[in-house]
Amino acid sequence: MKTSTHRVVHCAVVTISDTRTTDTDSSGGAMLQMLENAGHAVTQYTIVPDEHERIVLALSTALEDPDVQIILMNGGTGISPRDVTVETVQPLFDKELVGFGELFRMLSYHEEIGSASLLSRATAGVINNKVVFCTPGSTKAVKLAMERLILPELVHLINEIEKGGTKNE
Repeated sequence: MKTSTHRVVHCAVVTISDTRTTDTDSSGGAMLQMLENAGHAVTQYTIVPDEHERIVLALSTALEDPDVQIILMNGGTGISPRDVTVETVQPLFDKELVGFGELFRMLSYHEEIGSASLLSRATAGVINNKVVFCTPGSTKAVKLAMERLILPELVHLINEIEKGGTKNE
């Protein structure tokens, strides 16, 4: 982690899948384990089907929880007709962190899957002063995103959000 002082970040983990259960959710499980290993807290964990209304409900629940600072969503970021996470979440962003998706696809291309990385629509943004990440649902993709991009910046992201000020500053 880049910061010299550790701070516990409170996270919500949402897996979007039509087939996974808590016993078979390897990508959500990886997120939970990696957050715990890094000393962060998971205050919510849920699995919802790839359906707009269910994703909105899970996201709203996390956004309304005053303890949740970061929301990590995995699954539903591909190009199949059932993949609706991006269409559901992205319009709600107050600010989009376009670099996350760009860097994730670059790392995926170079380290994991080559040209198939163009199928990923991984994205991130800020909604109501909470950072929301949308990653693919594969365990390899989750580990890559968490290890290389999300975990190293969690505390920094919260520090930036807490700077406050007005929207026009």
